[in-house]
Amino acid sequence: MNYRHAFHAGNFADVVKHVCLVALLRGLTRKDSAWFYLDTHAGAGDYDLTATPAQKTGEYRDGIARLLSAPGPLPAALADYLGVIRPLLGDGDSPRRYPGSPLIAAALGRPQDRLVACELNPLEFEALQAACGGAVHVQRTDGYQALKALLPPRERRGLTLIDPPYERPDEFTRLAGELVAAHRRFATGVYALWYPLKDEAPVAGLKRALKAAGLRRLLVTELRLTPLPTGGMLHGCGVLVLNPPWGFAEQMKAALPALARILSPDTGTATVDWLVPE
Repeated sequence: MNYRHAFHAGNFADVVKHVCLVALLRGLTRKDSAWFYLDTHAGAGDYDLTATPAQKTGEYRDGIARLLSAPGPLPAALADYLGVIRPLLGDGDSPRRYPGSPLIAAALGRPQDRLVACELNPLEFEALQAACGGAVHVQRTDGYQALKALLPPRERRGLTLIDPPYERPDEFTRLAGELVAAHRRFATGVYALWYPLKDEAPVAGLKRALKAAGLRRLLVTELRLTPLPTGGMLHGCGVLVLNPPWGFAEQMKAALPALARILSPDTGTATVDWLVPE
């Protein structure tokens, strides 16, 4: 794989993904019973924003740094997200590090909960092990294989985050099949699928495939920094959520439009709609 998230850590797409992640895990913790968290493409787990990759692109400055400096009051989901990640950003007035999804999930995990993070790239895997310590069980494996091996979990409730690098031309087609198959094995689980908005035709194809498969309770959350540009540039991202917890849609309807205005005051937009309701 050529993709290296260190160049993009803390950017607007990370913020969108992790606002959703925190809210989803909060929904699971409403019950005392244990939950299972599976991160299929976990990356390095923790990213140094003072290092060359992050400084070269500076994407975090228009993502997490911009949200940190936004005046309040913020919608509850944005305030909760910031409360979770602030201790993980390093000391100082500006963020020095940015946590990956496994560290954010670990910050919300309780003693009875179980967390597994998967990464196939050997260098990223070593960094992930070092970042997670013993809080998350780390596996060097293909994330799609982990869906087959680890679902359904013994806890019978949980969240699966699917965030591949989108290097394969058939990634969206494969995602649809993998999500449908995972749902067959673990129908009551919550699934969050992050995707980029560049050329929107593959995203539309993914949505059609999931509807045609007969899945229910599919919620689409999307944030766009700009209208669709030419040349396939990244202009937004989305998180498709299957089986969202109670209240999640309403939280995102308050949080994402506010986040869009913060990150892109002149052209930012957000939508939260049911692709397929109950």
